[in-house]
Amino acid sequence: MKAIARVLLAGTLLLSGCTSSAADPAPTPAARAASQFGGTDLAWIEINIAMDEELLPLLEIVPEHSGSDSLQALALQVQGFTTAELSALRALHDQAGLPSENPHKGMPMPGMVTPDDVTKAAALTGKDFDAYVLKLIQEHLDQSQNLAESEDKSGVEEQTRSLATQILRTRELAETTLKNASQKAS
Repeated sequence: MKAIARVLLAGTLLLSGCTSSAADPAPTPAARAASQFGGTDLAWIEINIAMDEELLPLLEIVPEHSGSDSLQALALQVQGFTTAELSALRALHDQAGLPSENPHKGMPMPGMVTPDDVTKAAALTGKDFDAYVLKLIQEHLDQSQNLAESEDKSGVEEQTRSLATQILRTRELAETTLKNASQKAS
């Protein structure tokens, strides 16, 4: 019986010597950074990049198609914070190690301005243009606010949640400008 115990002990010692005694290699900084992002964070970053990139072409045609000072002020305000947000979103995108191809680009969803929307807007003039663009901007602001609220509640990565909070503030301010532009367009 003692012989069997010795054989088992020797076998165990031999087998433990065959395994790697070195600890698993430390994760790379990129892997550590990517692991800090949850699924909500990752989807939120990609969806917002797609929505913001699709919105900018619409905002760029406002000065040449609208005679409304209030709509032009709204377009400038939204373009300013959208451009700043895109910069922050792209930095988070890279930090999270997301792929270069965005699966949300061009996805039909609430608040997504499509190339067809921009083409339609460019064909309109006067109050028709203003009303259509105001509707598209309103839908975009509403959806980005809804998404930011979801990120704020369910996101886990600190910088991403902070950006969502900032977006909630900019949307609140833009809503005031939008109401003013809508009243003047009526």
